[in-house]
Amino acid sequence: GPGDCADDDPCDAFVVEETERGFQCRVEVPSPLYKYIIGKKGETKKRLETETRTSISIPKPGVEGEIVITGQHRSGVVSARTRIDVLLDSFRKKQPFTHFLSFALNQPAIQEKFLQFKEEVLEKCSKDHGVSSSLFQNPAKLHLTLGTLVLLNEQEIQKACDLLQQCKEDFVDQITGGKPLTVEVAGVEYMNDDPAMTDVLYAKVHMKDGSDRLQMVADQLVERFVASGLMLKEWDRVKLHATVMNTLFRKDPTEERNNTMPGKSSSKERESFNGRNILKLFENFYFGEVQLDSVRLSQRFSSDTSGYYATSGQLSFS
Repeated sequence: GPGDCADDDPCDAFVVEETERGFQCRVEVPSPLYKYIIGKKGETKKRLETETRTSISIPKPGVEGEIVITGQHRSGVVSARTRIDVLLDSFRKKQPFTHFLSFALNQPAIQEKFLQFKEEVLEKCSKDHGVSSSLFQNPAKLHLTLGTLVLLNEQEIQKACDLLQQCKEDFVDQITGGKPLTVEVAGVEYMNDDPAMTDVLYAKVHMKDGSDRLQMVADQLVERFVASGLMLKEWDRVKLHATVMNTLFRKDPTEERNNTMPGKSSSKERESFNGRNILKLFENFYFGEVQLDSVRLSQRFSSDTSGYYATSGQLSFS
């Protein structure tokens, strides 16, 4: 599949079959992306067909299948396929993410300490600009994010699950020794430049034994997922952090709302808070220790019976 090698790799050159009536090429495309190949009133598809002298057949909306390009000339089919790939690539990058790799931090003891943190912050800092109870994470959803994914159909979800298992065999078991990683959640930090204008406040996480095994697992997982094309590279090393307060929650408690909604610039409607006092008073707040025993492929905007995100797949350490 397309995940086997990097895009610029010659092994990714696609297969064009010769038929009685010319040439054809099949492209597996998740159904949510069909509309970008069809275009308004079918214009994009018509233009592609005219300019490459091919005919392009697309399954019905919502039906998973393949787009088939046929034409008299091999060069036309190749050209249509290349243009479709470029279109798909650019629209996939614009899709809001659907899944993310996470470690759950919602163990009862941590939830309890988090609620104590919330109570104390509201008690001592509620006069600070922009601080209110709506900013706090839902305790059942406390998590570490490793990276985000856009998975648009069952096949893509399956591919991500398979890759997780592959990573377990290739390097995760070796790093963890098949045992949970004991981490401590302690202290808070922010990521933008001015603490008086904070949008997100994070709890810090470190391995109890002082090793960097958690960081190694995270970095190598992300590296593998980026290489497979399932994840976009966001930064060089994974920043391990657990969101505890986020100004996006102020408007919409259902989660890290999709910031890429067209026509809504979320930066305007986000109201920052003054985090100076919180950072001073809670820089060493101890949320507790926790055993991390699995990486989950979590579904955005979802909940399971425990209140955590619904899990589409997971990699267990033990």
